[in-house]
Amino acid sequence: MTHTPTAPDSQVLPRRLALLLPAALAACSQPAVAQRGLPDFADLAERVLPAVVSIQTTSRERATPDPRRGPLDRGRRGQLVQGAGSGFIVEPSGVVVTNGHVVGEATRVTVTTQDGTEYPARVVGVDELTDIALLRITPRAPLAAVSLGVSQTLRVGQWVLAAGNPFGLGGSVTSGIVSARGRDIGAGPFDDFIQTDAPINPGNSGGPLFNMAGEVIGINTAIYSPSGASAGIGFAVPSDLARPVVESLLRDGRVDRGWLGVSVADADEQGRGRRGAVIMGVERGSPAARAGLRQGDLVTALNGEAVATSRALVRGVAGLPPGETVRLTLSRGGRNQEVAVQIGRRPDPP
Repeated sequence: MTHTPTAPDSQVLPRRLALLLPAALAACSQPAVAQRGLPDFADLAERVLPAVVSIQTTSRERATPDPRRGPLDRGRRGQLVQGAGSGFIVEPSGVVVTNGHVVGEATRVTVTTQDGTEYPARVVGVDELTDIALLRITPRAPLAAVSLGVSQTLRVGQWVLAAGNPFGLGGSVTSGIVSARGRDIGAGPFDDFIQTDAPINPGNSGGPLFNMAGEVIGINTAIYSPSGASAGIGFAVPSDLARPVVESLLRDGRVDRGWLGVSVADADEQGRGRRGAVIMGVERGSPAARAGLRQGDLVTALNGEAVATSRALVRGVAGLPPGETVRLTLSRGGRNQEVAVQIGRRPDPP
């Protein structure tokens, strides 16, 4: 997907959605009111920055198999790659929240606090659907921590402060406003992003987005940019979506999500003339297969609530606990019927 803005040199720049993790590190209270009615963020930054951390990762590139090499060479692992991101401490004992794509498949994760102290970190768990990860470090004394606020009360136009580790430079803050809410950027079924014009850049991934009371109301995750750097459009996972994920990762080390075992598409894209989710395929042995769901079934409601799109069905099912039995309202052969399905647990990614 591209557009054609007019750049200063009249070049046409591609527009893309970019995760904020650099490919390699080497590549790189109410605040006081200042003059002209603009807020002064100094007190807020001083209060929250001690809980913001930089994250350094080491991982191995996936080697591309070369058929010309012998069997021993084909299995050789790729070169070491250094990465950087951001995070924030939510418990003084050393619990750190960040993005899942920051830690990725890292073989080593190091957390650096604002005073320069480095801690080896253990990945407690990752939820890929919301791109949230939880780390644990072991400090010698309690650390400064911040709390997750309520993102539901955010209003477009409110001031926010972003903090993190842009370009691997270390603790930095930027300010802006909430530009929009509920953004769907095609990252997954749980897209509900806060959009902000507070400048966020590669390395800011996993860092906190603060409201004026010093509460974390978002986790900076992605940018929309023609160049890969800040263009004034950044996206953060809302704290209301992150909170239950963080609690589940802290408690169980994972987030168990519901699963049907079907591939689906929007009904209006399939020429059905009505809204809903069309089942395009059913996995053998899945909950859907056991319940008798078939290819071509049109799902229109989940537990009595209308399902308008395939994304709504996936999101609705994923938000249910495995083992729960639900009622799917569907149309098959022009007839409406209800089918009871016992939800399974979403398989771990390969």
